[in-house]
Amino acid sequence: ETARLIPLCHTLPIEKVDVQIEEMDSAAEDARFRIESLVRCEGKTGVEMEALTAVSVAALTFYDMCKAIDREMEIVRIRLIEKRGGKSDFLAEPDSKS
Repeated sequence: ETARLIPLCHTLPIEKVDVQIEEMDSAAEDARFRIESLVRCEGKTGVEMEALTAVSVAALTFYDMCKAIDREMEIVRIRLIEKRGGKSDFLAEPDSKS
């Protein structure tokens, strides 16, 4: 659905989309979760927008399911960590705050 949501994104032959949600170590009153997405495609273009869309939709879904428990929760730090293929590769600098 990325092509319908984001202008100038075109439909790609996606082979795999995997979304994982993991609870991170944190104090009970400050629960944190990491959402990661892996997207694969044999096309000549990158699928970073599809991966970022998958994480964003997962985060919004998680928020919707938990908003009755905590209306002050935040969705923060949605970012690309790694991209291989397309015009260029990308690997984010290691970050302990991820």
